Amino acid sequence: MNNIPEIKMGIVAVSRDCFPMTLSESRRKAVVASYKAKYGEIYECPVVVESEVHMQQALADVNAAGCNALVVYLGNFGPETSETLLAKYFDGPVMFAAAAEETGTNLIDGRGDAYCGMLNASYNLKLRNIRAYIPEYPVGTADEVADMINDFMPVARAIVGLNNLKIISFGPRPQDFLACNAPIKQLYNLGVEIEENSELDLFEAFNKHAGDPRIPEVVKSMEEELGAGNKKPEVLPKLAQYELTLLDWVEAHKGSRKYVAIAGKCWPAFQTQFGFVPCYVNSRLTDRGIPVSCEVDIYGALSEFIGTVVSQDTVTLLDINNTVPADIYNEDIKGKYDYTQKDTFMGFHCGNTAASKLTSCSMNFQRIMARTLPEEVTQGTLEGDIIPGNITFFRLQSTSDAKLRAYVAEGEVLPVATRSFGAIGVFAIQEMGRFYRHVLIEKNYPHHGAVAFGHFGKALYEVFKYVGVEPEEIDYNQPRVLPYKTENPFA
Repeated sequence: MNNIPEIKMGIVAVSRDCFPMTLSESRRKAVVASYKAKYGEIYECPVVVESEVHMQQALADVNAAGCNALVVYLGNFGPETSETLLAKYFDGPVMFAAAAEETGTNLIDGRGDAYCGMLNASYNLKLRNIRAYIPEYPVGTADEVADMINDFMPVARAIVGLNNLKIISFGPRPQDFLACNAPIKQLYNLGVEIEENSELDLFEAFNKHAGDPRIPEVVKSMEEELGAGNKKPEVLPKLAQYELTLLDWVEAHKGSRKYVAIAGKCWPAFQTQFGFVPCYVNSRLTDRGIPVSCEVDIYGALSEFIGTVVSQDTVTLLDINNTVPADIYNEDIKGKYDYTQKDTFMGFHCGNTAASKLTSCSMNFQRIMARTLPEEVTQGTLEGDIIPGNITFFRLQSTSDAKLRAYVAEGEVLPVATRSFGAIGVFAIQEMGRFYRHVLIEKNYPHHGAVAFGHFGKALYEVFKYVGVEPEEIDYNQPRVLPYKTENPFA
């Protein structure tokens, strides 16, 4: 994947002038040694910040070293003004952490009081409206702080990515699809650029790619990926032409931005004019780190991108679609897995999930569209059951009045045959029924959710906090002992 930021993490130790600077310096060296032994490279800034002059020197040093994420490390109490100004002027995500005391035999000259200093640091960050990542328990030994830095890495990737992201959309949302509303104000607040285009612009670009000499090479790549699932070989040249159109558009239009996500159109006129559906192409681009959402779902594309950079893996976008019938639940789930029927549901989309995330796949026609259109213009969807394993269902969304909110729920795809069509899986999330009612319905979320393949709730939650979602607007699947605000206590 070449659409994901690479993070060069730096660490700067800070020191209050009434504490030994050497204490912060030695503790910083211990953190760096631990991090390198466990996780890899980190840039160690030689400047210990004790004043604003030191802050400027440290800032120049980490910038010259090419750092795009930073750890401000309180090796002792720390200078609250200088350390927060460092976070203010550094152009990238910043984490604050502090040193625990090492031993009871050195609590006179060797006591750093960083536990106290973190309080002042957090207070000053709030005063200056500076966002920073503060771990759940931000005071620790060298090994513990190294672990905190590793937890910060996926958050840092997401923030750097968002600050350099352009979302390219094609066409307005289809009629009766207002659920995927996309007020763009919050995109700009997040640091994201958006380029909105007509689907007619895309159609013109597609037609100009007719006869592109690269088409046979892309067709060959598709044939190799599909293998025995290549049930519609006649549509592959058109799909290859469309894939090249999107990739060339990205290169020509990303401008000053480093990373791109696409919110594409796929109905109602797409099939009859292009002569196919774009699902398979969407899956292939997503698999290479360029998320493509369906149905011009701009915040769906945004969520997919966040999931991609956090997980460093392929993601997908699915409808929270249909219930699991009682016969399937009783035959394949009950007594085998610790889920009630209401904890389960089927996540589905027409065929935009990458082949790498399906147990097997086949190229097919889009059955829903084919109910009202000739089957031959609905070819291009990728069908198969989604691979079993851990997942995180999530979404970042702006409300119609431009308020950010988000949800995160960890669960799994069960190894249960769906007996259905499209890209689809049997999902299980603890207390999904209550979550569905009191979060997804109550807070007016659209039916699309992003899916990361693994448990990434911890990092995603921190990303949403960092970008400015208020904590009360970040929802999760609460256990039954913790009722939702709208949950009827007498139910």
